[in-house]
Amino acid sequence: MKTKKFYYGGQAVIEGVMMRGKNALVTAVRRPQGDVVTDVQTLSPIYSGGARRAPLVRGVIVLVESLVLGIKSLMFSANASLEEEGGGEGEKMSGGIVWLMLILALGAVIVLFFIVPLLLTRLLHISSPILFNLVDGLIRVTIFVLYLSLMGLMPDIRRVFAYHGAEHKTVNAYEAGVPLETEEVKKYSTAHVRCGTSFLFAVVIISVFVFALAGLHATWLMIILRIVLVPVIAAISYELIYFAGRHSDNILARIVSAPGLWLQSLTTREPDAGQIEVALTALKRVIELDEGGER
Repeated sequence: MKTKKFYYGGQAVIEGVMMRGKNALVTAVRRPQGDVVTDVQTLSPIYSGGARRAPLVRGVIVLVESLVLGIKSLMFSANASLEEEGGGEGEKMSGGIVWLMLILALGAVIVLFFIVPLLLTRLLHISSPILFNLVDGLIRVTIFVLYLSLMGLMPDIRRVFAYHGAEHKTVNAYEAGVPLETEEVKKYSTAHVRCGTSFLFAVVIISVFVFALAGLHATWLMIILRIVLVPVIAAISYELIYFAGRHSDNILARIVSAPGLWLQSLTTREPDAGQIEVALTALKRVIELDEGGER
């Protein structure tokens, strides 16, 4: 029986990269001392079981997984990058602070990308549900692009974006079957069809259609609907990205992927050799774990 291909992927963190495998994820971070440290997390059955492969359900699980596991990797990377040179412990970031930051960030995302466009569109007094949500969606896309563009101007974020590029290059090289060596990885693109940026862009677009079906109501009710419908939108958006990622030679998949790939030019940067080395460390370790290596 042919084994189903597993698609590796991950995300950039502070001075590092997280890679997700079949049963574990590995976060590799470069410390101020210059060495690379890793953290291994065994995946709960909810993130690796049958539900994770069920259409529509998997999109919601991926959303939760990205938040929960992503914040754990971010916390590890933040603490590793805060260590003082010379081996000192330095200042540590507590889990409570990181989770508070996540909650505040999620609240800001809902306000900025869902509530603000709604309130601005309300000012235009549009009566057609379809036209209303098209305008609402256009405002949302504009805010999203401007937000990413402004984030890219911050030096610390630009470094995270470079690690994002290193993650993509490494996965692209692995999927191309070339040796996992820095010089080989350098040749590959910083864009990847299964990127979280593409997923977020799909969320923005799919939300237009979902909100249009929900119709026009009182402002307070539309705000509630925009929050409640987020899991539905995430589920549909994930299926879109899932299809595009597994049918890259399909013309329809290429059309669907094109806007997200373009948008990745705002969230990735060309990495240096050291950043690629960190991404390779994470990927090699997670592959080793999947092949039965010791934890």
